Amino acid sequence: MKSIVVSVALAAGLMVAGSAMAFSTGACKACHAVGKDVVGPDWARVAKAYGDEKTLAAVFKSGFKPEDRKIANAEPKYKAQEALMTGQFNTLIKGHEDEAATALFAAVKAGKI
Repeated sequence: MKSIVVSVALAAGLMVAGSAMAFSTGACKACHAVGKDVVGPDWARVAKAYGDEKTLAAVFKSGFKPEDRKIANAEPKYKAQEALMTGQFNTLIKGHEDEAATALFAAVKAGKI
């Protein structure tokens, strides 16, 4: 439990500075992994759902609207986290859309995040 609290606190701290910093997948690790679902879906599943980084970047650039979230729309446990996903997008990914999509696909290819 303590590690979860520390992870959430770290993610929250990174969110405050998110758009001012270069993109990093560090905060993403609080909710995502490659090879297993955590709080958020397995990044390999996300990569498969969008097909390529250009498509995912386009979804990010269009504002990561709830209706464009393929896995969240298909799985109620993720759809219920819509507000959390929007907040994370606005603080961590917005302004870094291409970098975020590239990092996700690179992590999947490497088999880790």
